[in-house]
Amino acid sequence: MPSFAQLLVAVVQVLVLVAAAPLVSGFMRVLRAKMHTRHGPGPLQDYRDLFKLMKRQDLRPPASGFVFKIMPIVMPAALMVVAMGTPILTRATPIPAIGDLITTIYLFALARFFFALSGIDSGSSFAGVGASRELTLGVLVEPVMLLSLFVAALLAGSTNLGEIGAAVADGRMHSAAATLLAGCAFAFACYVELGKLPYDMAEAEQELQEGPLTEYSGPSLALIKWSMSLKQLLVVAWFIGVFLPFGNAADTSLPALALAFVVFVVKVVAIFFAVGIVENSVARARFRLTPRHSWLGVGVASLAFVFYLAGL
Repeated sequence: MPSFAQLLVAVVQVLVLVAAAPLVSGFMRVLRAKMHTRHGPGPLQDYRDLFKLMKRQDLRPPASGFVFKIMPIVMPAALMVVAMGTPILTRATPIPAIGDLITTIYLFALARFFFALSGIDSGSSFAGVGASRELTLGVLVEPVMLLSLFVAALLAGSTNLGEIGAAVADGRMHSAAATLLAGCAFAFACYVELGKLPYDMAEAEQELQEGPLTEYSGPSLALIKWSMSLKQLLVVAWFIGVFLPFGNAADTSLPALALAFVVFVVKVVAIFFAVGIVENSVARARFRLTPRHSWLGVGVASLAFVFYLAGL
């Protein structure tokens, strides 16, 4: 059972990530505008948009069903549970029962499943096409994540995310090459999962990737938009907690947690800055070409597994 301090750390993690998610999304929009040499919106524009949506009427199409109604609740709830189990500030997982990589992957898959199914359940053909695209993207990305994380788990001797991160931080991974390749494959999968160019652009409402959101409005749309920003931040935090845990607190003392928070913020800013540069330096690719690119991640993750078997 987690201690009171661990539960407090888990709750603080959730509150910080939920509060900061729109700010990170706004930072990416500002960076994109600067690279395009235009003024663009401010970093707090996402908060304004969410508050405006909260004040509007929540409408549902007559053909929609139960899944369409509960998705705006299920998606943020699943992501917040993942946030409670991810080792963000400490090396140890705040809640070990949630911090298992298999549990985390299933919770991410649950959020994706309801997100896509809600598009089909809305009764809109356009939303159905967007849902099909979302599921296809999951089929292409999730195997890369699974294989790279399982290689890291085999090297660490545990499927607990905190144990894997601690093994990386302490240098207890007996195969440096396999660890590095697994980290690169996972980073590639995370980039695709973020919905950035050349694979996607998550804020282009007229495009197919926003299809599942076509029929949402008002507070429901605000919750989903907030959840999508939270998912992007959580994916990066997941990568940091497993493969870049350096600087995480070894205990739950206040000075150690404060230092770990500062280090985490620096890592997040650096990663999103690098993501923004890559995103705005490439052209958008056709979605049907994404499977060809996903083989790169599968190949690197498979090579990491081969290196683990060879002990290199």
